[in-house]
Amino acid sequence: MQRYTIYRIPFFHVFLTIKNGITCLQADGLMSPILWLFMRTPLKKHLEMFHGQVPAMQSENTLFFSTWLPPIPGRVFNRLLLSYTKAFFGCATPDQVTISITEECPNRCIHCALPDTLNKAMLKPDKIEDIIHQVLDMGTTSIIFDGGEPLVYDGLEKLISYVDYKRAISTIFTSGFGMTPEKARSLKAAGLYSINVSLDSPFEDEHDRIRGRAGVFKEALNAINCAKGAGLLVDIYVVIAPHNIDHLDDFYSLALNCGVHELSMYEIVPTGRWLDHDKDVLSADDKVKLNEFKERYEQYGNDVKDNTIDSDTKRVRFFSIPHTMEITGCFAGRKWIHVTPQGDVLPCACIPLPYGNVNTEPIQSIWKRMRKDGAYNAKECLMRNSQFRRDYLSDVLNDPKN
Repeated sequence: MQRYTIYRIPFFHVFLTIKNGITCLQADGLMSPILWLFMRTPLKKHLEMFHGQVPAMQSENTLFFSTWLPPIPGRVFNRLLLSYTKAFFGCATPDQVTISITEECPNRCIHCALPDTLNKAMLKPDKIEDIIHQVLDMGTTSIIFDGGEPLVYDGLEKLISYVDYKRAISTIFTSGFGMTPEKARSLKAAGLYSINVSLDSPFEDEHDRIRGRAGVFKEALNAINCAKGAGLLVDIYVVIAPHNIDHLDDFYSLALNCGVHELSMYEIVPTGRWLDHDKDVLSADDKVKLNEFKERYEQYGNDVKDNTIDSDTKRVRFFSIPHTMEITGCFAGRKWIHVTPQGDVLPCACIPLPYGNVNTEPIQSIWKRMRKDGAYNAKECLMRNSQFRRDYLSDVLNDPKN
Protein backbone atom coordinates (compact mmCIF):
# COMPACT_ATOMS: atom_id res chain seq x y z
CA MET A 1 0.00 0.00 0.00
CA GLN A 2 1.37 3.42 -1.00
CA ARG A 3 2.48 5.68 1.86
CA TYR A 4 2.56 9.45 1.49
CA THR A 5 4.85 10.95 4.10
CA ILE A 6 3.55 13.94 6.04
CA TYR A 7 6.28 14.11 8.68
CA ARG A 8 9.44 12.10 9.29
CA ILE A 9 12.26 12.24 11.80
CA PRO A 10 14.43 9.37 13.09
CA PHE A 11 12.25 6.67 14.71
CA PHE A 12 9.02 8.54 13.92
CA HIS A 13 6.95 8.61 10.72
CA VAL A 14 3.52 10.18 10.10
CA PHE A 15 1.97 9.23 6.78
CA LEU A 16 -1.24 8.85 4.79
CA THR A 17 -2.43 5.71 3.04
CA ILE A 18 -5.35 5.40 0.63
CA LYS A 19 -7.90 2.60 0.78
CA ASN A 20 -10.87 2.58 -1.57
CA GLY A 21 -10.17 6.20 -2.36
CA ILE A 22 -10.23 7.36 1.29
CA THR A 23 -7.26 8.69 3.26
CA CYS A 24 -6.07 7.17 6.51
CA LEU A 25 -3.66 9.03 8.83
CA GLN A 26 -1.14 6.75 10.53
CA ALA A 27 2.13 6.84 12.47
CA ASP A 28 4.84 4.31 13.19
CA GLY A 29 8.40 4.06 14.52
CA LEU A 30 10.07 3.27 17.82
CA MET A 31 9.24 6.71 19.24
CA SER A 32 5.75 6.79 17.77
CA PRO A 33 3.66 6.60 20.99
CA ILE A 34 5.56 9.43 22.72
CA LEU A 35 6.19 11.73 19.76
CA TRP A 36 2.70 11.24 18.34
CA LEU A 37 1.23 12.57 21.56
CA PHE A 38 3.59 15.55 21.43
CA MET A 39 2.88 16.26 17.77
CA ARG A 40 -0.86 16.16 18.25
CA THR A 41 -0.81 19.21 20.48
CA PRO A 42 0.40 21.84 17.97
CA LEU A 43 -0.86 20.02 14.88
CA LYS A 44 -3.94 18.17 16.10
CA LYS A 45 -6.58 20.24 14.31
CA HIS A 46 -4.65 20.30 11.07
CA LEU A 47 -3.53 16.66 10.98
CA GLU A 48 -6.95 15.25 11.76
CA MET A 49 -8.41 17.02 8.73
CA PHE A 50 -6.29 14.74 6.53
CA HIS A 51 -8.01 11.60 7.83
CA GLY A 52 -11.00 9.95 6.20
CA GLN A 53 -11.10 12.20 3.12
CA VAL A 54 -11.38 11.81 -0.63
CA PRO A 55 -8.16 13.34 -2.02
CA ALA A 56 -8.22 15.55 -5.10
CA MET A 57 -5.78 13.35 -7.01
CA GLN A 58 -2.97 10.89 -6.45
CA SER A 59 -0.03 9.46 -8.35
CA GLU A 60 2.40 6.73 -7.43
CA ASN A 61 4.67 9.03 -5.44
CA THR A 62 2.59 12.16 -4.80
CA LEU A 63 -0.71 12.87 -3.12
CA PHE A 64 -2.58 15.99 -4.19
CA PHE A 65 -4.84 16.12 -1.17
CA SER A 66 -6.53 19.38 -2.17
CA THR A 67 -6.27 22.05 -4.85
CA TRP A 68 -5.70 24.44 -1.92
CA LEU A 69 -2.71 22.59 -0.45
CA PRO A 70 0.79 21.76 -1.71
CA PRO A 71 1.50 18.19 -2.80
CA ILE A 72 2.42 15.53 -0.24
CA PRO A 73 5.27 14.87 0.33
CA GLY A 74 7.27 17.91 -0.71
CA ARG A 75 9.25 20.95 0.37
CA VAL A 76 6.27 23.28 0.21
CA PHE A 77 4.17 20.99 2.38
CA ASN A 78 7.04 20.81 4.87
CA ARG A 79 7.07 24.61 4.97
CA LEU A 80 3.34 24.59 5.68
CA LEU A 81 3.76 22.16 8.57
CA LEU A 82 6.51 24.34 9.98
CA SER A 83 4.14 27.30 9.76
CA TYR A 84 1.47 25.38 11.70
CA THR A 85 3.98 24.58 14.42
CA LYS A 86 5.33 28.15 14.63
CA ALA A 87 1.77 29.49 14.88
CA PHE A 88 1.16 27.24 17.89
CA PHE A 89 4.12 28.88 19.60
CA GLY A 90 2.89 32.39 18.80
CA CYS A 91 4.71 33.12 15.55
CA ALA A 92 1.98 33.26 12.91
CA THR A 93 2.72 33.23 9.18
CA PRO A 94 0.40 34.37 6.37
CA ASP A 95 0.18 30.95 4.76
CA GLN A 96 -2.14 32.14 1.99
CA VAL A 97 -1.72 35.49 0.27
CA THR A 98 -4.25 36.63 -2.32
CA ILE A 99 -3.17 39.36 -4.72
CA SER A 100 -5.88 41.18 -6.67
CA ILE A 101 -3.70 42.11 -9.58
CA THR A 102 -6.37 44.13 -11.42
CA GLU A 103 -9.85 45.61 -11.05
CA GLU A 104 -10.56 44.95 -14.71
CA CYS A 105 -13.41 42.47 -15.14
CA PRO A 106 -16.05 41.84 -17.80
CA ASN A 107 -18.57 40.71 -15.17
CA ARG A 108 -20.75 42.52 -12.66
CA CYS A 109 -21.28 39.92 -9.94
CA ILE A 110 -23.95 40.85 -7.41
CA HIS A 111 -21.76 39.72 -4.47
CA CYS A 112 -18.29 40.80 -5.67
CA ALA A 113 -16.02 41.54 -2.70
CA LEU A 114 -13.72 43.93 -4.59
CA PRO A 115 -14.70 47.59 -4.04
CA ASP A 116 -15.62 49.14 -7.37
CA THR A 117 -13.52 52.32 -7.56
CA LEU A 118 -14.13 52.77 -11.31
CA ASN A 119 -10.42 53.65 -11.60
CA LYS A 120 -9.52 50.33 -13.23
CA ALA A 121 -6.58 50.06 -10.86
CA MET A 122 -3.93 47.41 -11.30
CA LEU A 123 -0.65 46.46 -9.70
CA LYS A 124 2.45 46.78 -11.86
CA PRO A 125 4.45 43.61 -12.58
CA ASP A 126 7.54 44.77 -10.68
CA LYS A 127 5.43 45.52 -7.61
CA ILE A 128 3.74 42.12 -7.80
CA GLU A 129 7.16 40.47 -8.09
CA ASP A 130 8.28 42.38 -5.00
CA ILE A 131 5.15 41.32 -3.07
CA ILE A 132 5.74 37.69 -4.00
CA HIS A 133 9.36 37.74 -2.87
CA GLN A 134 8.42 39.44 0.40
CA VAL A 135 5.69 36.97 1.38
CA LEU A 136 7.79 33.96 0.35
CA ASP A 137 10.48 35.17 2.72
CA MET A 138 7.80 35.42 5.43
CA GLY A 139 6.90 31.74 4.97
CA THR A 140 3.86 31.92 2.68
CA THR A 141 3.07 28.62 0.94
CA SER A 142 0.11 29.59 -1.27
CA ILE A 143 -0.17 32.62 -3.56
CA ILE A 144 -3.47 33.28 -5.30
CA PHE A 145 -3.83 35.65 -8.24
CA ASP A 146 -7.25 37.26 -8.15
CA GLY A 147 -9.06 40.25 -9.63
CA GLY A 148 -11.25 41.53 -11.08
CA GLU A 149 -10.48 38.89 -13.65
CA PRO A 150 -6.80 37.86 -13.58
CA LEU A 151 -6.94 36.35 -17.07
CA VAL A 152 -7.23 39.87 -18.58
CA TYR A 153 -3.86 40.83 -17.05
CA ASP A 154 -1.22 40.98 -19.76
CA GLY A 155 1.78 38.91 -18.66
CA LEU A 156 0.04 36.74 -16.06
CA GLU A 157 2.42 33.89 -16.87
CA LYS A 158 5.40 36.04 -15.89
CA LEU A 159 3.80 36.77 -12.52
CA ILE A 160 3.22 33.07 -11.93
CA SER A 161 6.86 32.34 -12.76
CA TYR A 162 7.93 34.59 -9.88
CA VAL A 163 6.45 32.07 -7.41
CA ASP A 164 9.27 29.72 -6.44
CA TYR A 165 7.68 26.27 -6.77
CA LYS A 166 10.01 24.97 -4.03
CA ARG A 167 8.48 27.43 -1.56
CA ALA A 168 4.84 27.91 -2.56
CA ILE A 169 2.06 26.84 -4.89
CA SER A 170 0.28 29.32 -7.16
CA THR A 171 -3.41 29.49 -8.05
CA ILE A 172 -5.77 31.76 -9.93
CA PHE A 173 -9.42 32.62 -9.30
CA THR A 174 -11.29 33.11 -12.55
CA SER A 175 -14.75 33.31 -14.07
CA GLY A 176 -13.26 31.61 -17.12
CA PHE A 177 -13.23 34.70 -19.32
CA GLY A 178 -10.60 34.51 -22.05
CA MET A 179 -9.41 30.98 -21.32
CA THR A 180 -8.20 28.92 -24.28
CA PRO A 181 -6.33 25.61 -24.49
CA GLU A 182 -3.18 27.56 -25.42
CA LYS A 183 -3.60 29.92 -22.46
CA ALA A 184 -4.09 27.02 -20.05
CA ARG A 185 -0.95 25.33 -21.32
CA SER A 186 1.08 28.52 -20.98
CA LEU A 187 -0.17 29.01 -17.41
CA LYS A 188 0.81 25.44 -16.57
CA ALA A 189 4.24 25.89 -18.17
CA ALA A 190 4.75 29.05 -16.09
CA GLY A 191 4.27 26.99 -12.93
CA LEU A 192 0.55 27.36 -12.09
CA TYR A 193 -0.53 24.63 -9.67
CA SER A 194 -4.31 24.88 -9.73
CA ILE A 195 -7.23 26.95 -10.92
CA ASN A 196 -10.42 27.92 -9.09
CA VAL A 197 -13.35 28.46 -11.45
CA SER A 198 -16.25 30.35 -9.86
CA LEU A 199 -19.80 29.10 -10.32
CA ASP A 200 -22.78 30.70 -8.61
CA SER A 201 -25.40 28.34 -10.00
CA PRO A 202 -25.31 24.93 -11.67
CA PHE A 203 -27.82 26.32 -14.16
CA GLU A 204 -26.70 28.50 -17.07
CA ASP A 205 -29.34 31.27 -17.01
CA GLU A 206 -29.13 31.78 -13.26
CA HIS A 207 -25.33 31.83 -13.20
CA ASP A 208 -25.26 34.39 -16.00
CA ARG A 209 -27.83 36.52 -14.15
CA ILE A 210 -25.76 36.57 -10.96
CA ARG A 211 -22.60 37.37 -12.95
CA GLY A 212 -24.35 40.14 -14.87
CA ARG A 213 -23.44 38.93 -18.35
CA ALA A 214 -24.67 36.33 -20.81
CA GLY A 215 -22.23 33.57 -21.70
CA VAL A 216 -20.30 33.41 -18.41
CA PHE A 217 -21.52 29.88 -17.64
CA LYS A 218 -20.24 28.55 -20.96
CA GLU A 219 -16.93 30.36 -20.37
CA ALA A 220 -16.59 28.70 -16.96
CA LEU A 221 -17.15 25.21 -18.36
CA ASN A 222 -14.71 25.95 -21.19
CA ALA A 223 -12.09 27.10 -18.67
CA ILE A 224 -12.54 23.87 -16.71
CA ASN A 225 -12.01 21.75 -19.82
CA CYS A 226 -9.00 23.79 -20.94
CA ALA A 227 -7.38 23.61 -17.52
CA LYS A 228 -7.92 19.86 -17.23
CA GLY A 229 -6.47 19.40 -20.69
CA ALA A 230 -3.36 21.31 -19.64
CA GLY A 231 -2.86 19.08 -16.58
CA LEU A 232 -3.86 21.65 -13.96
CA LEU A 233 -5.70 20.79 -10.78
CA VAL A 234 -9.22 22.22 -11.10
CA ASP A 235 -11.58 23.39 -8.37
CA ILE A 236 -15.16 24.61 -8.79
CA TYR A 237 -15.61 27.41 -6.25
CA VAL A 238 -19.13 28.14 -5.06
CA VAL A 239 -20.26 31.03 -2.89
CA ILE A 240 -23.27 29.53 -1.12
CA ALA A 241 -26.11 31.96 -0.59
CA PRO A 242 -29.88 31.91 -0.02
CA HIS A 243 -30.36 31.98 -3.81
CA ASN A 244 -28.45 28.72 -4.45
CA ILE A 245 -28.62 26.77 -1.18
CA ASP A 246 -31.24 24.40 -2.62
CA HIS A 247 -28.93 23.35 -5.47
CA LEU A 248 -26.01 21.80 -3.56
CA ASP A 249 -26.58 18.35 -5.02
CA ASP A 250 -26.82 19.89 -8.49
CA PHE A 251 -23.44 21.54 -7.95
CA TYR A 252 -21.96 18.19 -6.98
CA SER A 253 -23.48 16.49 -10.02
CA LEU A 254 -22.02 19.22 -12.22
CA ALA A 255 -18.60 18.77 -10.60
CA LEU A 256 -18.78 15.02 -11.26
CA ASN A 257 -19.83 15.53 -14.87
CA CYS A 258 -17.07 18.08 -15.44
CA GLY A 259 -14.48 15.75 -13.92
CA VAL A 260 -12.93 18.42 -11.68
CA HIS A 261 -10.67 17.53 -8.78
CA GLU A 262 -12.50 19.44 -6.06
CA LEU A 263 -15.72 21.25 -5.24
CA SER A 264 -15.23 24.06 -2.69
CA MET A 265 -18.00 25.97 -0.98
CA TYR A 266 -17.74 29.25 0.91
CA GLU A 267 -20.54 31.03 2.73
CA ILE A 268 -21.60 34.38 1.26
CA VAL A 269 -20.18 37.38 3.09
CA PRO A 270 -21.85 40.82 3.41
CA THR A 271 -19.03 42.77 1.83
CA GLY A 272 -18.24 44.62 -1.39
CA ARG A 273 -21.39 44.89 -3.48
CA TRP A 274 -23.12 42.75 -0.83
CA LEU A 275 -21.98 45.02 2.03
CA ASP A 276 -25.43 46.24 3.03
CA HIS A 277 -26.96 42.77 2.66
CA ASP A 278 -26.00 41.63 6.15
CA LYS A 279 -29.43 40.01 6.48
CA ASP A 280 -29.18 38.27 3.09
CA VAL A 281 -26.85 35.54 4.30
CA LEU A 282 -27.41 31.91 5.19
CA SER A 283 -30.23 31.43 7.68
CA ALA A 284 -30.28 28.74 10.35
CA ASP A 285 -32.41 26.60 8.02
CA ASP A 286 -29.94 27.18 5.18
CA LYS A 287 -27.08 25.99 7.36
CA VAL A 288 -29.05 22.85 8.16
CA LYS A 289 -29.27 22.20 4.41
CA LEU A 290 -25.49 22.61 4.10
CA ASN A 291 -24.95 20.25 7.03
CA GLU A 292 -27.28 17.69 5.48
CA PHE A 293 -25.44 17.89 2.17
CA LYS A 294 -22.11 17.39 3.92
CA GLU A 295 -23.54 14.38 5.76
CA ARG A 296 -24.75 12.89 2.47
CA TYR A 297 -21.33 13.39 0.96
CA GLU A 298 -19.58 11.83 3.97
CA GLN A 299 -21.97 8.88 3.96
CA TYR A 300 -21.01 8.35 0.35
CA GLY A 301 -17.40 8.18 1.50
CA ASN A 302 -18.32 5.77 4.30
CA ASP A 303 -20.09 3.53 1.81
CA VAL A 304 -16.89 3.44 -0.24
CA LYS A 305 -14.88 2.52 2.85
CA ASP A 306 -17.40 -0.22 3.66
CA ASN A 307 -17.00 -1.58 0.11
CA THR A 308 -20.68 -1.08 -0.74
CA ILE A 309 -19.51 1.17 -3.61
CA ASP A 310 -16.84 0.01 -6.02
CA SER A 311 -13.47 1.64 -5.33
CA ASP A 312 -13.28 2.84 -8.94
CA THR A 313 -16.50 4.82 -8.61
CA LYS A 314 -16.03 8.39 -9.76
CA ARG A 315 -15.73 10.86 -6.87
CA VAL A 316 -14.93 14.53 -6.37
CA ARG A 317 -13.33 15.94 -3.26
CA PHE A 318 -15.73 18.24 -1.39
CA PHE A 319 -14.23 21.05 0.69
CA SER A 320 -16.62 22.95 2.94
CA ILE A 321 -14.81 26.06 4.11
CA PRO A 322 -17.54 26.96 6.66
CA HIS A 323 -17.18 23.57 8.33
CA THR A 324 -13.39 23.81 8.31
CA MET A 325 -13.55 27.22 9.96
CA GLU A 326 -15.70 25.73 12.73
CA ILE A 327 -12.59 23.70 13.62
CA THR A 328 -9.80 26.15 12.86
CA GLY A 329 -11.51 29.53 13.35
CA CYS A 330 -11.45 32.42 10.88
CA PHE A 331 -8.25 32.66 8.83
CA ALA A 332 -8.48 36.42 8.23
CA GLY A 333 -5.42 38.27 9.52
CA ARG A 334 -4.18 35.05 11.09
CA LYS A 335 -3.43 32.75 8.16
CA TRP A 336 -4.60 34.93 5.27
CA ILE A 337 -3.86 38.39 3.93
CA HIS A 338 -5.12 40.12 0.80
CA VAL A 339 -3.49 42.79 -1.37
CA THR A 340 -5.80 45.05 -3.41
CA PRO A 341 -5.04 46.54 -6.85
CA GLN A 342 -4.29 49.80 -5.01
CA GLY A 343 -1.71 48.03 -2.85
CA ASP A 344 -3.72 48.06 0.38
CA VAL A 345 -3.17 45.07 2.66
CA LEU A 346 -6.37 43.63 4.17
CA PRO A 347 -6.87 40.77 6.65
CA CYS A 348 -8.74 38.96 3.86
CA ALA A 349 -10.54 39.82 0.64
CA CYS A 350 -13.82 40.22 2.54
CA ILE A 351 -12.67 42.73 5.19
CA PRO A 352 -12.29 46.22 3.61
CA LEU A 353 -9.97 47.45 6.35
CA PRO A 354 -6.42 48.36 5.23
CA TYR A 355 -3.57 47.95 7.71
CA GLY A 356 -0.99 49.47 5.38
CA ASN A 357 0.02 49.73 1.75
CA VAL A 358 2.73 47.82 -0.10
CA ASN A 359 3.74 50.99 -1.93
CA THR A 360 4.88 52.67 1.28
CA GLU A 361 6.12 49.94 3.65
CA PRO A 362 7.17 46.27 3.79
CA ILE A 363 4.46 43.65 4.16
CA GLN A 364 6.26 42.25 7.21
CA SER A 365 5.61 45.53 9.07
CA ILE A 366 1.97 45.56 8.02
CA TRP A 367 1.58 41.93 9.07
CA LYS A 368 3.04 42.64 12.52
CA ARG A 369 0.62 45.55 12.96
CA MET A 370 -2.29 43.36 11.94
CA ARG A 371 -1.27 40.56 14.30
CA LYS A 372 -1.22 42.98 17.23
CA ASP A 373 -4.95 43.49 16.71
CA GLY A 374 -6.67 40.85 18.81
CA ALA A 375 -9.69 40.78 16.53
CA TYR A 376 -7.90 38.43 14.15
CA ASN A 377 -8.12 35.35 16.29
CA ALA A 378 -11.84 35.01 15.66
CA LYS A 379 -13.75 31.74 15.73
CA GLU A 380 -16.14 32.88 12.99
CA CYS A 381 -16.18 35.20 9.98
CA LEU A 382 -15.77 38.73 11.32
CA MET A 383 -17.82 40.30 8.54
CA ARG A 384 -20.84 38.42 9.85
CA ASN A 385 -20.17 39.73 13.37
CA SER A 386 -22.36 42.77 14.10
CA GLN A 387 -20.05 44.11 16.82
CA PHE A 388 -17.00 43.95 14.54
CA ARG A 389 -18.91 45.75 11.82
CA ARG A 390 -19.90 48.49 14.29
CA ASP A 391 -16.47 48.85 15.88
CA TYR A 392 -14.23 48.50 12.82
CA LEU A 393 -16.27 49.36 9.75
CA SER A 394 -18.50 52.30 10.72
CA ASP A 395 -16.76 54.61 8.22
CA VAL A 396 -17.10 52.08 5.42
CA LEU A 397 -20.71 51.26 6.22
CA ASN A 398 -21.66 54.94 6.39
CA ASP A 399 -19.86 55.88 3.17
CA PRO A 400 -22.55 56.99 0.68
CA LYS A 401 -20.55 55.36 -2.14
CA ASN A 402 -21.37 52.00 -0.59
